[in-house]
Amino acid sequence: MKKKEVTIYDLAKELNFSPSTVSRALNNHKSIGKKTTKEIHKAAQRLGYRPNSIAASLRSNKSKTIGILIARINSPFMSTLISGIEDTARKANYNVLISQSNESYENEVNNAKALYDSRVGGVIVSLAMETVDTSHFKQFLDKNIPVVFVDRVPKEFNSYRVVIDNYAAGYRATKHLIDQGCTRIAHFAGSQHVNVYNMRKKGYIDALIENGIELDEKLIISLKTMSSTEGWEATEKLLGMSNPPDGIFSSNDSAAVSAIRCAKERGVKIPEELAIIGFNDDPVASIVEPSLSTISHPARRMGEISALRILEHSKESLGTSVSEITMLDTKVVVRNSSRRKP
Repeated sequence: MKKKEVTIYDLAKELNFSPSTVSRALNNHKSIGKKTTKEIHKAAQRLGYRPNSIAASLRSNKSKTIGILIARINSPFMSTLISGIEDTARKANYNVLISQSNESYENEVNNAKALYDSRVGGVIVSLAMETVDTSHFKQFLDKNIPVVFVDRVPKEFNSYRVVIDNYAAGYRATKHLIDQGCTRIAHFAGSQHVNVYNMRKKGYIDALIENGIELDEKLIISLKTMSSTEGWEATEKLLGMSNPPDGIFSSNDSAAVSAIRCAKERGVKIPEELAIIGFNDDPVASIVEPSLSTISHPARRMGEISALRILEHSKESLGTSVSEITMLDTKVVVRNSSRRKP
């Protein structure tokens, strides 16, 4: 026979307190004395009481849960981002609910609906590569549920955004290669409707022009998913040119690592004949041989700030008209794949 679930009313009867006193004590309300609170918590543990978070969320139309909707969980950047969110949420006694779109717009729409139906107290989103229309997030704002876009963000959406200066980072990466003596620099560019790849490409172009290097459109290779396979294929194409590049700036580390491997297989000396820099500073960057120069990406801090925005919004009962951009800085991490000069 299934054991009956212990309720607040059972605790109240057992301890001879009112249900409201028991409820406040279980939530550590200041109006209840420490001795009484401790006694009620002990009884709750002894009797096997479990708080009904679903019922609580139905009453408030929200829960103490932060929804996370990202492209891919297996990305080092995303896993570090999630770690920052989780640690910050846990300190505030919030839980997290994670879903991934696998870069699919359709999956993202369905996952957003599932998080909405779960009555999350806020949602943190990094958009899928396919996403252009973000109207599926309006359902959250209509219920005053805060939405924080992080890293991959929409151009126009009245919400919180936590980003890095992708333009400055793209400029710095390209300028680093120029400073190492590169004069013919290729670029692995992601989908240009995605803010991060669009701004990194603009930084690359401006760095070339401002340093007197003519832009060659044939050296810009567009990659759909920025995968390692695409990085290899793009490198083969570049090295097969009659006038191949002497530098590559890749918009992520996965494609950059493939560029190193492909070039080495073809007998191209790195960095002497081909200097390479990536983006993100994934763990693989320091393992590959030669080690990969890259751009640092403060993923954990971005996660922490994103979670704080949700918590602050809920605490201060702010309206849906809040629109705030937090921009973090990056730096060039110089390693052997591009280091030609001391």
